Amino acid sequence: MGEKAVTPSADTLAAAARAAGKKGPPPVHLWNPPFCGDLDIRIARDGTWFYLGTPIGRAPLVRLFAGILKLEDGRYYLVTPVEKVGIQVDDVPFIAVDFRVEGAGTPEQAITFVTNVEDEVTASPDTPLRVERDPETGEPSPYVMVRRGLEARIDRKSFYRLVEIGEHADHEGARWFGVRSGGAFFPIIPSAELEG
Repeated sequence: MGEKAVTPSADTLAAAARAAGKKGPPPVHLWNPPFCGDLDIRIARDGTWFYLGTPIGRAPLVRLFAGILKLEDGRYYLVTPVEKVGIQVDDVPFIAVDFRVEGAGTPEQAITFVTNVEDEVTASPDTPLRVERDPETGEPSPYVMVRRGLEARIDRKSFYRLVEIGEHADHEGARWFGVRSGGAFFPIIPSAELEG
């Protein structure tokens, strides 16, 4: 007799993630299990995770799920070695809630962000910082790449702090205001818009 198929749930995913991640971060980029359907999990724009419409209040469980999150072809999935379930993400899965600067004002300056799920990432060419602007209001939405296509939106207080350490520099043939980190310059807004 074959094994009975298990219907994916938050509990079965959590158990599989715990088992897979016992020795460091789970290697989700190496896993390609069969798609098992969608699960009613949603990550709101403010970074809150919901299961069946209710916020997931246990931070360790949210961090566990964040560790098995994968982006494929524009869709988000929770992935274990044996199953893959689709989830909904309103904007991006993480929020950068703080950062620290090392080597401030030097060519070696590094800005390391901390996310709401306790990931840390230093902005660099491999993990770039980008700013989207609302076409109607011009309101900036800054993001930093965390890992394998998964981004964090930089929260407002952190963005204001970033602006405080910004500088004007030539970038791709134009003058920009932005920040340096990890050996790269990341443009935020054209200098002319600030001066005009």
